[in-house]
Amino acid sequence: MSTSTPYRPLHPHRDQQLTLRGLSHHVLRWGQPRSGQPALVLMHGWMDVGASFQFVVDELAGLEGREREIIAMDWRGFGDSQAGSDTYWFPDYLADLDALLDAVSPAQPVDLLGHSMGGNIVMSYAGVRPERIRRLVNLEGFGLPDANPAAAPERLRQWLDELKTPATLRPYASLAEVAQRLMKNNPRLPADKAAWLAGHWARETPEGFALRADPAHKHTNPVLYRRAEALACWQRIAAPTLWVEGSDEQLNRFWGGRYTREDFESRLALVPSLERCVLDDAGHMLHHDQPLALARQLLAFLG
Repeated sequence: MSTSTPYRPLHPHRDQQLTLRGLSHHVLRWGQPRSGQPALVLMHGWMDVGASFQFVVDELAGLEGREREIIAMDWRGFGDSQAGSDTYWFPDYLADLDALLDAVSPAQPVDLLGHSMGGNIVMSYAGVRPERIRRLVNLEGFGLPDANPAAAPERLRQWLDELKTPATLRPYASLAEVAQRLMKNNPRLPADKAAWLAGHWARETPEGFALRADPAHKHTNPVLYRRAEALACWQRIAAPTLWVEGSDEQLNRFWGGRYTREDFESRLALVPSLERCVLDDAGHMLHHDQPLALARQLLAFLG
């Protein structure tokens, strides 16, 4: 299998392990605190890692001519953060984020960005703790289709059945194979960036290379997604909010008719102070596809 020379970060991160709510969390840090400038906190999506934001961090530093303080974290059970139990509950992510901000910026509001799953989490968090956020950025965190309460018994039954057989993740023969998987998932991802990400996405084991993710993330979530509850949080967001999506429409591709664009637009309309941006030639992984264009939008919004 062919290999590519890995991308070389222009501004490498520093690693830190923080114990948050009894679990060791991997935190990546760039730059240093600057008087009057809040930290920018980046939260990744499902089956991703904090290192995924490296390309945007490099572009931000290039545009500004210096490094601002930027902090990213691997969610519990992803990357080099400790795994949780056999089930991952959405409220735990909010509590982990709350503990992270207590540790890294206890006295000053932060600029908070989330991608995909991370975008959904930061939107809820910003409505629950509006005083902690100065600016909010959501990258393609669309949320989920509203669940019918009648689905609860079967959902719970499926979850109970799955717990009897622990989930697994397939091994890869090499990091090059991991990089190929990343490029298959996202054909826009350049080979050098895929080669660099592969080392952060997977680790070597006796059986080969395994993804840095707890297989329990594959279990069915026993808690139904309730649109009304999510929007009750979105309506309380006080921070100016930037919504960013790729030009390659993903919503219908993911959900078909179960979650329409009209439904999402009605949700987004409830966010009190909203700016919107569409990045050309970008899909769901827009921080990989167009890191420079995204960095420009962030600088214009964050100031």
